[in-house]
Amino acid sequence: MAQVLRPMENIFQSADYPDLLVGLDSPDDAAVWLVDEQRALVMTTDFFTPVVDDAYDYGAIAAANSLSDVYAMGGQPFLALNIAALPPDLPLEISSEIVRGGAEKAREAGVVIAGGHTIQDKEPKFGLVVIGWVDPHKMLTKNGARPGDLLVLTKPLSFGVVTTAMKQQKALPEEEAEVIGWMKQLNRGAAGLALEFGLHAGTDITGFSLLGHALEMANASKLGLRFDFEAIPILESALRCAKMGYFPGGAFNNLANFGEQVRYTRDLTEYEELILFDPQTSGGLLLCVPPEKIDAFMARAAQMDQPAWVIGEAREGSGIEVG
Repeated sequence: MAQVLRPMENIFQSADYPDLLVGLDSPDDAAVWLVDEQRALVMTTDFFTPVVDDAYDYGAIAAANSLSDVYAMGGQPFLALNIAALPPDLPLEISSEIVRGGAEKAREAGVVIAGGHTIQDKEPKFGLVVIGWVDPHKMLTKNGARPGDLLVLTKPLSFGVVTTAMKQQKALPEEEAEVIGWMKQLNRGAAGLALEFGLHAGTDITGFSLLGHALEMANASKLGLRFDFEAIPILESALRCAKMGYFPGGAFNNLANFGEQVRYTRDLTEYEELILFDPQTSGGLLLCVPPEKIDAFMARAAQMDQPAWVIGEAREGSGIEVG
C-alpha cells in the first residue's frame, strides 16, 4: 500500500499545507487538520469483509474498528458515514442487521451516523468514515515515545487466530463469544485514560499486528522497544487454536515484512512467535506511559474497569526485542 500511495507524496507536499498536522508523511492512524489553537479535526476510514458469522456482530465490530483510529490519536469521534459493499442477492434482513450493528455501536460511542454510500459487490464489506475532534497539543502520535516509557496494552492479542478457527468451524462457542466481546469493545476508555494522564505516544493494534505497529512507533520515535513475552495477554482460546495452526495469512505476511527488525532473547515456539504477528481486528491501544505515572495510571485503569497490561518498555536503540 505504501508503494501504491507513493505518487501522492509528490502531489500533496506537507510544506504546502501547514494546517495538515498528520498526513501522508506520517505512519499515524488518522489524518489531522488544524482548525484553531485548541481544535483539530481527526479523519479516518476503514472497512473489511466479515470476520464473524453474525451480521449484527460484524457491523458492530466494523464500527468499533473504524472508530478506533480516532481514539488512537487521542481524539473523540462525533460524526460518521457508512461505507458498504453488499451483494445484490444478500437477504435484506442480513444487510439491515449489519447496518444496525454499526449504528448502535456508533451511538454507544456518542457518534452520529449521518449517511454514507453503498455499492454492489460479490462479498460484503462494511465500515465507517469517521471524523473527530482532538486538542492539537494533546494528540497521541507514533513519534512521541521516549526512552523509559512503559508500554501498556489495553486488549489481549490473538483475535486473528480465533476468527480464523471460527471460519473453519473449529472454535468452541465460548471461544467465539469471548473474542467477539473483545472486538466489539470500544477503545474510548483507553483513549480517555491517555488524555487524563497527558500521554503523547500511542497507536491501535490492528492488521499489522502487535510487533508491526510497535515497529512503526519505534521507527517514528527513533528508539527501540522491548517486550516481555510472559507479560503479553493472550487469550487461552487463541493458544489452543494457535497450537492447531489456525493462523490467518496476514500473520505470515507480517512476519515476512517485519520479522527482520525483531530479535529474541528467549526461545519461542513457532506458534508463539506467530501470535506476535497475528493481525488484529478492533485490537487495543498500545500506549507509552512515563514510569513516574505508571502506578497512578494502572490504579485509575482498575478503577474504570479498563483492562491494561504493562508489557514492555521503550529504550535507546532501534527495532524490537522480545525477551
